Amino acid sequence: MRIARTAGTVFVAGALVMTLAALAYPSMLGLQTTAADQSRVIANTSTGPVTEADRDFVVKVRAAGLWEYPVGMLGLQKGTTPAVRTAGDHLVRGHAALDETDRKVAAALGITIPNKPSPQQQGFVSTLTGETGKQFDTDFANILRMTHGSIFNTVAKIRSTTKNSLVRQLADQANVTVLDHITVMEKTGLVNFDQTLFQQTTPPKLPASDLTPPAPAPGEPTAVLTPPAGASPSPTGTVG
Repeated sequence: MRIARTAGTVFVAGALVMTLAALAYPSMLGLQTTAADQSRVIANTSTGPVTEADRDFVVKVRAAGLWEYPVGMLGLQKGTTPAVRTAGDHLVRGHAALDETDRKVAAALGITIPNKPSPQQQGFVSTLTGETGKQFDTDFANILRMTHGSIFNTVAKIRSTTKNSLVRQLADQANVTVLDHITVMEKTGLVNFDQTLFQQTTPPKLPASDLTPPAPAPGEPTAVLTPPAGASPSPTGTVG
């Protein structure tokens, strides 16, 4: 299965892990934290303190949508089975709704968010863009099951530790969305659990630059993920 060969160059369980040096993050980010303690408060707001971990989580959610949304569109267009197309629909609608909440939370807390995914995440999109047929279906299901499994524990940790009410709301919605996406990937019947869990727990080491989404240019409009019309809505959050 091609996914095993791809894993060495594209996969990493920490795909969505990144740490920002400030609320408005600089052009060069990386995996290393800016302080030894992720609980360090970097801002005090009316909805509670914002820690480094809170800020990182808001950016992770945004980065996830920036590549999983277009991959969901690929699933809708190229999936050869109803289950794969259904999974693509869940990705598109789930991340459009989650991204809407994330953008509101970022604006309320003064957190700068990216408009493009990281090079590593762009690699996921490129891999699936170049595939068709059964190969696409299989890699689609396994890539998305692995990445969602990787972020699931992060969502739980943030939800249990954050003192900011807006971040809690975002984590609640992310938890529902990620679990839904894990479930629909498994329902394709294509997930190789042994391989996926191995990649999830023992990822190859990639340079920080591959895991970092580029910072938006000054004045650059925030990209909006808009689902196609005519299908059932996904879970949404209320920010305020």
